Amino acid sequence: MRIVDHYIAGQAGGGASRESEVFDPNTGQVQARVRLGTSADLERAVAAAQAAQPGWAATNPQRRARVMFKFKELVEANIDELARLLASEHGKVVADARGDVQRGLDVIEFACGIPHVLKGEYTQGAGPGIDVYSMRQPLGIGAGITPFNFPAMIPMWMFGVAIACGNAFILKPSERDPSVPVRLAELMREAGAPEGILQVVHGDKEMVDAILDHPAIAAVSFVGSSDIAHYVYRRGVEAGKRVQAMGGAKNHGVVMPDADLDQVVADLSGAAFGSAGERCMALPVVVPVGDKTADALREKLIPAIEKLRVGVSTDAEAHYGPVVNAAHKKRVEDWIQTGVDEGAELVVDGRGFQLQGHEQGFFIGPSLFDRVTPDMKSYQEEIFGPVLQIVRAPDFDTALRLPSDHQYGNGVAIFTRNGHAAREFAARVNVGMVGINVPIPVPVAYHTFGGWKRSAFGDTNQHGMEGVKFWTKVKTVTQRWPDGSVTGENAFVIPTMG
Repeated sequence: MRIVDHYIAGQAGGGASRESEVFDPNTGQVQARVRLGTSADLERAVAAAQAAQPGWAATNPQRRARVMFKFKELVEANIDELARLLASEHGKVVADARGDVQRGLDVIEFACGIPHVLKGEYTQGAGPGIDVYSMRQPLGIGAGITPFNFPAMIPMWMFGVAIACGNAFILKPSERDPSVPVRLAELMREAGAPEGILQVVHGDKEMVDAILDHPAIAAVSFVGSSDIAHYVYRRGVEAGKRVQAMGGAKNHGVVMPDADLDQVVADLSGAAFGSAGERCMALPVVVPVGDKTADALREKLIPAIEKLRVGVSTDAEAHYGPVVNAAHKKRVEDWIQTGVDEGAELVVDGRGFQLQGHEQGFFIGPSLFDRVTPDMKSYQEEIFGPVLQIVRAPDFDTALRLPSDHQYGNGVAIFTRNGHAAREFAARVNVGMVGINVPIPVPVAYHTFGGWKRSAFGDTNQHGMEGVKFWTKVKTVTQRWPDGSVTGENAFVIPTMG
């Protein structure tokens, strides 16, 4: 049985006594075991980080960028291996797994430009003979706690910027699919990063709490469910850390009467059901404006959904694969039943789906609900599976209020040919990321990712310049070089006092 171990100080190994099973979602069989660490394992990682980080921070940004360039090259050279490994543990099809890796690499590419973005500000002549400049310096040791649904992309979103800025980084990935994060750490070491700059520790709540409480860890980035995100944020801040904690989502797609419905259906097929709906930027709620729009959209959605191919991760023709494990499959199917019990119309039922030859796999067929209402629990909470809900809105203002009033505020989209409606929607909607005829509005790497309300806790978003700000602290220097006079005639005066 394959064992997935910690990656500490440039090598695998740990003293863990507990293990967790890693499944192949396609077969339902255990394929590996991951060793769950303790606070002692974290201490070893912190010690290695403390030994390596000062020298790494003193390395000039251009040389750090060269390591990031080499890491990018190595990941690209190994992307097929990484994608297959990722798909085998997560369940997403290999094409999606490659996309997972590539979206992480996009942020690594941004991090390759770190010499430019770390340039500070300078004011000459702020006062008589006085210059003022600022510099961005690394925090020291950062940590990331990442979810199962993007085991390559989200870690790279975090550690790419953190390491480029001069920090050491300790990653605690999901124990459900832990192998790719370890492989990424190995490639970072191969790229030239010193031992201790990128390390991986595995664990459950015990390890999470140890990270949040450790005094040497200056900042924590988290992605997961909103309840846990709130816990991580509160506990981390109480321990004096800088924390960004991204939570759940219930993204809406508003469909105006003038929208191209064929394009909307094509977009929804991927946005709602791709990666089995296990994405915080999936589009699980569609809001057609007016019954005529809703009826026409529903008529087009049903045959499109019925054509979706559910298959094993290695099936090149499959639109999506299994969910991550048996517990999550049951959770999604329970939510479908909840929707039925609440009175929503189950138009397409994906429960009971079995793939021939893989009857024990964690597969769920696509499901479609109509006439879902805002008071239903199945609408209010994140299902995180291949389930699309139609919530009908009589007019634009009602459609606008639905995502604005929802507890989550990660992403939203509007489909329309009307520029004024799109502009009004983007300006008024109470959501952090907006797509206009774009179903999954994940910003490019040199912009920033982050939701509002219960989708994010903390004041600074991920990657882009917001990421640089999160992983650095600003130091401002006011300097004056005396001209040699000792008479006191050139006594220092703070500019605001003169």
